[in-house]
Amino acid sequence: MDVIRISGIRSFGHHGALPEETRLGQRFTVSVDLEVDTRPAAAADDLKLTVDYGKVIETVEAQLKGKPVYLIETLAQQIAARILGTFPMVKAVTVEVTKPFAPVAADFDAISVKIRRERA
Repeated sequence: MDVIRISGIRSFGHHGALPEETRLGQRFTVSVDLEVDTRPAAAADDLKLTVDYGKVIETVEAQLKGKPVYLIETLAQQIAARILGTFPMVKAVTVEVTKPFAPVAADFDAISVKIRRERA
């Protein structure tokens, strides 16, 4: 399988286990790797034969802006399920959700969860 990578989709959401996180919200960053056979699209030079990454970005943003969840693990799972349910050409997806400003009393760059899900 080939991979279409979309890196650094940033959006604001109200996800988190602490009341302040769900009340105030924060920025999240998501990257996705879409496993797709790109040969038909490349041969025909036809967008209809591949995944429209603009629509994938819209799908990810909608989930980030949607109903709050406590865990970024849950958020990653929801994004993966939504991509697999929406884009039939995607055979598997890797989703990384990054929380750059997690409320942890330590000096760190970010906390992230990375999952890979395949079409059943």
